[in-house]
Amino acid sequence: MSRLVTFVKQPTVIAAALAVLLIVIGEVISPGFAGYSQVISMLRVASFLGVIAIGQTIVILSGGTGIDLSVGKVATFAAIIASRLMQGQDSHFVSGVIVALSVCVAIGAINGLGIVFLGIPPFVMTLGMLGVVQGLILAYTGGVADGRAAPILTSTVNGSIIAGVPGVLIIWALLTVAVWFFLNRTRYGWDLYSVGANRVAARLTGIRVRWTIITAYMLASLFAGIGGILMVGYTETVFLNLADNLMLPSVAAVIIGGTLISGGVGGYVGSAIGAVVLTVLESLLTTLSIDNSTRTVINGAVLIALLTIYGRQKKLRS
Repeated sequence: MSRLVTFVKQPTVIAAALAVLLIVIGEVISPGFAGYSQVISMLRVASFLGVIAIGQTIVILSGGTGIDLSVGKVATFAAIIASRLMQGQDSHFVSGVIVALSVCVAIGAINGLGIVFLGIPPFVMTLGMLGVVQGLILAYTGGVADGRAAPILTSTVNGSIIAGVPGVLIIWALLTVAVWFFLNRTRYGWDLYSVGANRVAARLTGIRVRWTIITAYMLASLFAGIGGILMVGYTETVFLNLADNLMLPSVAAVIIGGTLISGGVGGYVGSAIGAVVLTVLESLLTTLSIDNSTRTVINGAVLIALLTIYGRQKKLRS
């Protein structure tokens, strides 16, 4: 019985139960909300946030008040670069993706180096990088985003693979499995948790703390770039603010999923569920025709309520 109680109190279980509850409420209010096609549609929207939240999870797990406020803008930059290089041609797909992701990794490396070697707080460093990337976007585009996704990208993201499931959901599922394995079954993953829990102790055990932190920010930008490229595959074209509004939700998804903001405890499965919770909640509020200001209040209230519940789970945080 005690094991069952402990299981039920886990943040991932609570978040999953909340997602199901929201879907049930939506179905009661608006029949069809829980229909198969509608659920698939909500999961497809959640997938883009979920992919970007992979990197955010890794950064937050690294501890030291780690957070990346530049992921939304980096995702947009990646989408702009990739789509401009592709220009709607499959022959340019690979080069567009490689160049875009290479730029993202470089941005993440600069974030990590600034935080580790210059001692700049992550919040300040990544906020500053957000402004830098915004400037780079304006310089690169001249204020006009005119790229187009390659057909192979569009068909992969939007095409139905199995039982009407779009390709982007398959990609997200595969990434979720890969990231779980990466965090829980590899040396880097173990080092990341150790660094997030106690950097001094991690250093004394021989872990390369600086390299682990720098890599975390590189991965954050890498997955932001992947999310941005998937988004441009979904929309087929690109906008100057394509993924900007996913920055704060990416942090919220991680927190809702139960990862400690102080680092060292949590995991990506919870963040993926958190992305679903936020998307279902947004869809429900849209169905209810709730105005933007009230939506913001409700989103904040849900986040605070979950943090309060998680804060009582002392055993999970010990």
